[in-house]
Amino acid sequence: MNPWILAAPAAFAGVSALTAYGAVYPRAQLFGPTTCRTTSPRKLAITFDDGPNPAITPKLLDLLDRYDARATFFLIGVYARQCPDLVREISARGHAIGNHTETHPNLFLLGPTQIRDELRRCQDAIAAALNARPTWFRPPWGLRNPWLAGAARELELRTVMWTLIPGDWRAPSSEWLVGRMQPIAAHASQSQRQAQAYATRGHATRTGDILCLHDGSHRGQNADRTRTLAALEYWLPRWRDRGLEFATIDQAVITPAN
Repeated sequence: MNPWILAAPAAFAGVSALTAYGAVYPRAQLFGPTTCRTTSPRKLAITFDDGPNPAITPKLLDLLDRYDARATFFLIGVYARQCPDLVREISARGHAIGNHTETHPNLFLLGPTQIRDELRRCQDAIAAALNARPTWFRPPWGLRNPWLAGAARELELRTVMWTLIPGDWRAPSSEWLVGRMQPIAAHASQSQRQAQAYATRGHATRTGDILCLHDGSHRGQNADRTRTLAALEYWLPRWRDRGLEFATIDQAVITPAN
C-alpha cells in the first residue's frame, strides 16, 4: 500500500486538489518531469499502449509501413515475455519501444518499492527480447505519485504523456473514433496558417502533438482494436497530406525542431 495516502485526513484533504492535478493532468510536473509535446508542429508522435498484441500489432505494423510512419509502443512486461518475437519485430521495423510497467497497475496507489519493481521487471522483459533497455516510460492511465519520479530516474527512464487521448479502447465504432482524432488535423492546419506569422514576428517555434492510442488491452491478450486500426487507416494519409511527419518519441523530442 502507498504510505503517502495514509497521511492524516486533514492534511490529505488540504492538498487533494493539488494532488489530483499532479497525478492526472498530462502537463503537470509536480511528480517529476514529463514529456507532453513534440519539438515541432510538423512532428506527430503516434504512440500505442498495452501491447504487444498478436491479434492487432502485426496488422498495425503493416499499416504504418504503408505510410512510412514511425511510432512508439509502450509495452506491458508480461505481454513482452509472452511475445518476444513480436517485440523484436516492432523494433526491427524502426519503431521505438517504451516501458508501460509489468502488470499495468494504478501507480498512484503503490509505494516506492512496488513502483520500482513494476518498472524494473518491464525493463527486464523488454531487454530479454532486444538486448537493450527502454529509455521512455508511460504510466498506466497516466497516473503518477510522488515516488514515481525517483524510480524512473533510478532506471534512467523519461516519462511520456500526451496531448490527445481519444479513448480508442471504448470506441463504439471506427467512425466515432475518426471524429475523436480530428483535433490532430485541426492543429496541423492551424500550424500551417500560423507558421509564417511566427517566423515573421520572431516567435519561438510552436510544438506538436503526441497521440495516445492502444494496440492491446491490459485486461488480456488478443483484444479487439480493429476500430483503432480503421481510424488510423483513415487518418494517416490525411495527416501526411497536411504536412505532418510521423516520428518516434526520440525523433519528435530529441531531434531539433524544424
